[in-house]
Amino acid sequence: MMKKYEILGNNDTRSGFGDGLAELGDENPDVVALCADLVGSLKMDKFIKAHPERFFQTGIAEANMICMAAGLTIGGKIPFTGTFANFSTARVYDQIRQSVAYSGKNVKICASHAGLTLGEDGATHQTLEDIGMMKMLPGMVVINPCDYNQTKAATKAIADYKGPVYLRFGRPKVPIFTPADQKFEIGKAIKLNDGRDITIVATGHLVWEAIKAAEALEEKGISVDLINIHTIKPLDEKAILDSVAVTGCLVSAEEHNVKGGLGESIASLLVRNNPVPQEFVAVMDVFGESGTPEQLMEKYRLNAAAIIEKAEKALARKNK
Repeated sequence: MMKKYEILGNNDTRSGFGDGLAELGDENPDVVALCADLVGSLKMDKFIKAHPERFFQTGIAEANMICMAAGLTIGGKIPFTGTFANFSTARVYDQIRQSVAYSGKNVKICASHAGLTLGEDGATHQTLEDIGMMKMLPGMVVINPCDYNQTKAATKAIADYKGPVYLRFGRPKVPIFTPADQKFEIGKAIKLNDGRDITIVATGHLVWEAIKAAEALEEKGISVDLINIHTIKPLDEKAILDSVAVTGCLVSAEEHNVKGGLGESIASLLVRNNPVPQEFVAVMDVFGESGTPEQLMEKYRLNAAAIIEKAEKALARKNK
């Protein structure tokens, strides 16, 4: 019997970041924040109002922001940088690699407006490559939470982690379905449903779509083992391998380019351990375009219907 998930509300994941950062500001005097001229979009206003002396507005100078953050760690501060995902990764990759990752600096790179669902700003802002770029950096933790509550919990958890982190979140309001009091464990997958026929592994905004897909598949008599992967790196390999040992096939679902995303990390894991059939729900190596989040999720096949279609394909391959 599929476990039921109640929608507790709707909010954007970036607000989870903003509220988590504000609470960290009250709780930890070493937490500081930097922003590249996008305070409102990153929901950093509460932190700034309460702790103006611990906020640095760098202006439209993202590379400078990353290097400033790296320097602040030397004095024991815990810097959280904030800008759009495209500007948090591609624009400043050299600075992140050399000044943060290479030296293991305790910088928290927090990125909003990730993926297609930022919507109308279009392809130049819709980063679909960021997870791939960031997971390739040695020592970099990569986190992609699924709703407001999980993003807030992740924001607070990464302050306690010593080392560089990339935290990815989004612009649109999405269903809240995880507990407000959850404990966020870096690198620990969350089992949303126990099943025997197929494994569905989802991350970020695709987790709710995967829940809807699993409910529809259950109505067809298909039992889904459903996993929420909020941490792309380090990947919870045991959770995935234990699941496919029972189900024998898998679908991965993410709002990211199929090249370099969660799905490829899982494929690498499977081919080294248990090469079962896998299907991918992701952006198929193309750029995005302008549109509403709903229109784009439909056009680029990042929804429950696409997950169901790929699940049936994976099952057919398993049963050959």
